[in-house]
Amino acid sequence: MSSKFSPICNIKASLLLIVLSWTLSVCAQSVSNSSTAPLWPSKPVRLLVGFPGGSSPDIMARALAEPLSKALAQPVVIENRVGASGNIAADMVAKSTDEHTLGLVINGNLTSAKMLDPKLPYDPAHDFHFISLLATAPLLMIAPVNLPDGVEFIQAAKKNANQWNYASVGVGSVAHLGMELFKSKVPGMEAVHVPYPGNPQVITAMLSGQIQMALMAPSVVMSQIKAGKLKAIGLTSQRTALVPDIASLSEFGVRDFKLEVWNALVGPIHLPAAAKLRLAQDLGQIFAQEEFRQKLFTLGWQAVGSNSEQLKSRVNEESQQLGQIIQQRHIRLE
Repeated sequence: MSSKFSPICNIKASLLLIVLSWTLSVCAQSVSNSSTAPLWPSKPVRLLVGFPGGSSPDIMARALAEPLSKALAQPVVIENRVGASGNIAADMVAKSTDEHTLGLVINGNLTSAKMLDPKLPYDPAHDFHFISLLATAPLLMIAPVNLPDGVEFIQAAKKNANQWNYASVGVGSVAHLGMELFKSKVPGMEAVHVPYPGNPQVITAMLSGQIQMALMAPSVVMSQIKAGKLKAIGLTSQRTALVPDIASLSEFGVRDFKLEVWNALVGPIHLPAAAKLRLAQDLGQIFAQEEFRQKLFTLGWQAVGSNSEQLKSRVNEESQQLGQIIQQRHIRLE
């Protein structure tokens, strides 16, 4: 018997190879398409914000929602669920089960909230997937215009001890804890805390002479400072391009004192792996855009953008810092 294939066999073999090649190509393309197809989101994404419209967190959420919606090819719908310094919205995020709910939170929701209120209905350390640190800003020490500047202001604060008052937007706020931390770095300073409902009331109280100092984000108060109605003493961080002409409090001898306000994007701990991956990729691209970073800068924020572990590290570091002052000063929410 001849060992050579007949022409018919060769034709059949060639046809078989063509069919097999085509089948493998289709299968490979199918796998490729399925691996690149957006598994998440499959419907609009809900972004919860625990503060009212026009507030700093709300403004940040709306700045982020537009590019994120384009990247995800789904609407990002902002819901303002106001109350308890953002903790009501944070709790809703922690307990959400629709796999399409995220939250824009502030420092305190992830760091000091549980220490201030052991009955907090969510656990920041275990109920969230940390997605990204979004942006930061320093706090600015402000004072009435009739008070001295720089080192002389610090000396006057020490000399007047508990005869001076300082304001914040509430017990346990970053401005409150920041001032108590500041006092711990300046022996002899005993200014008394006076809480107010919001920053407008703090500014009004300072203009009327009821308080002598407060910590605020520059974006909230720079218009008053530029108008000559209030005075900028110094920043709670190093100098920043946000307010390049304002010195750091460390330049006046206040050592080992750094505190910023920031906001972050979180989801429930059971957020699907596809969502985590998609958000990490898209946020990385968004924060790489100079136009977006400049937009945040004009709003008074330094754009950051981080991975989950970097945000977690920031939360742990600040939790330790604020936890010490909360314990030392016996601060609790009533």
